[in-house]
Amino acid sequence: MAATLGSSSCLLGPVPFKDVGRGGDHVISPPEEYADIITDMPTITVRAGHLMRQWQGAWLPHQRVPGVLSFQRRFTPRPDDVLLASPPKCGTTWLKALSFATMARAAYPPGNGDHPLLRLNPHDCVPLVDSLFSAGQETKLDALPSPRLMNTHVHHSLLPPSVAHDPGCKIVYVCREPKDMLVSLWHFYESSETMDGSTYTFSDLFENACEGKHSNGPIWDHILGYWQASQATPERVLFLRYEEMLHDPVGSVRELARFLGVPFTVTEEEAGLPVDIVKLCNIETLRGVSANKMGANGIFVKFPHTSFFRKGVVGDWVNHMTPEMAQRFDAIVEEKLHGSSLSFKS
Repeated sequence: MAATLGSSSCLLGPVPFKDVGRGGDHVISPPEEYADIITDMPTITVRAGHLMRQWQGAWLPHQRVPGVLSFQRRFTPRPDDVLLASPPKCGTTWLKALSFATMARAAYPPGNGDHPLLRLNPHDCVPLVDSLFSAGQETKLDALPSPRLMNTHVHHSLLPPSVAHDPGCKIVYVCREPKDMLVSLWHFYESSETMDGSTYTFSDLFENACEGKHSNGPIWDHILGYWQASQATPERVLFLRYEEMLHDPVGSVRELARFLGVPFTVTEEEAGLPVDIVKLCNIETLRGVSANKMGANGIFVKFPHTSFFRKGVVGDWVNHMTPEMAQRFDAIVEEKLHGSSLSFKS
């Protein structure tokens, strides 16, 4: 499955991205070829003066737009790539940890005290391709041995055709109850280094979300795109729901392993590896890791590592939304999902 970093000639992935993707983190200027395209995009101002631009129906932070365009046009997949997809704040950090620990368990047994997840933030193990392309650092992906494990927040409709239709590349998608997603997104924004003195309130975020105008929104289009892809090609796209993963994490890890083509053997089951992976990736375990108590992650906006391990619970929206707000947002989401066989009604 994976090998130590001592022999690059026989190195197999996944390996921690930070261990092989070292180098300057400077941002390279966006390609000039995209300037006219970006200028013509619809634009709105949100969150302490931050701009978002609309591209092919999706609202994106303006710093990431050149990267999405470049990702669409220039990404070259390998036949055994694995792409983890999600809207922001829907279980991405947990999915990264679980997927890495599951796929790399031969080289990094989950019970070992020197496991990469005990010295690195999960986002240091699995790169966000959106950020790499936005910063002009996409060549770092070439250093990753196969199979590569990567992550994206873009809509399914924005994926490069080479990924969306490649029979070899697998996609694992996780979503979350949309109201909880909004609350988690709000707290995440509050933790960023750019929120000092901001007058952007939760009510502002809520109103924008009702119009679909939030980071990587509309949320219903994001969810529907991957849901429909999973229904059309279930062997290529695995659709997960955060709440179901919380209810049965060990079962979810087994499902993940089967989908990725690395099911647990009888010997591994008897040794308790699925349970060990869940324990390793538990929010309380990861929250206690030194690397997750300090430092920050992000290229354009820095978010403290602690902000990736806030609560991880279901139903926190009740502490931030009035019943009228919840009813309004639920009605919008259900209307947009109507006819898809997908619902978030309790």
